[in-house]
Amino acid sequence: MSIRWFGGPGQSPGICEIPLETFTAAVDLLRSNGARRIGIVGTSKGAEAALLTAVHDSRVDVVIALSPTSRVWCNVGPGRDGAQHPYRSSWTWQEQALPFIPLDDSWTPAEPGSGPVAIRGWYELSERTFAHLLPPAEIPVDKARADLLLVAGGDDAMWPSLPFAEQLAQRRRSVGATVRLIARHDAGHRPRFPGESPAPASPRFQYGGTPEADALLGTAAWPHVLDALRSRG
Repeated sequence: MSIRWFGGPGQSPGICEIPLETFTAAVDLLRSNGARRIGIVGTSKGAEAALLTAVHDSRVDVVIALSPTSRVWCNVGPGRDGAQHPYRSSWTWQEQALPFIPLDDSWTPAEPGSGPVAIRGWYELSERTFAHLLPPAEIPVDKARADLLLVAGGDDAMWPSLPFAEQLAQRRRSVGATVRLIARHDAGHRPRFPGESPAPASPRFQYGGTPEADALLGTAAWPHVLDALRSRG
C-alpha cells in the first residue's frame, strides 16, 4: 500500500511535526488484512520516516531505506500553522516532537545563481554548527527489530546519504543486528530500479549522480529489495 503522509486533507502541508502514528496506523491496516510480513520502503525523508517507524513499532519486519539519513532533521516546509520558521522537528511520537538538527541558515550555495542548487553542503555545515545536538537526534536503528537494507549513492547532492548509511550500518553492527548496504560512489540521490525512467530534473535542486550510475545502483539493489520483502516463515 502507498499512503499520503503530508500535504493532504487535514495533514501538515510540509514535512513538519508529522505523527509517526501516520505510519503505524498503516501497519495496523496491513496486519488487520492478514499481512504476515511488514516492510516499509522509503526514499530520502521517507527513509527517515521508515527507519523511525521501525524503531517505534516492533511489528515492522524490514525497512528498505533509499538515500537515508542517520539523524532526525528539522522540518521541510510549513507545519499546520503555515509557518516554516523557527525550525521544528519533522516528526512527533505520542504528541512529543523528536529531537532534531536544525539547518544553519548562514549557508550559501557554492555556485549561486538561478539554476538548481546542490544543498548537500547545507546539511554538512549544519552538522558542524549543531554538533552538540547530534547525539539526541541519532536514529537508534540498533533498537529496531526489523531487518535493514540501505541503498545510497556517494554523489548524492541533496544530503550525504552514503556517509549517513554507513553510520546506520555501523550502529546496527555494533549490536550484531542485521544490515545490508548497497552503494555506488558515482550515484546520486535517487537510485532507479529496473523499469524506472531517469529522475525528472528539478528546477530547484541538484540530485547528483548520472542516469547511468543511478540505474546501475538500482539494478544492483533490486534483487536484495525483492529478497527483503519476500514473505518468510
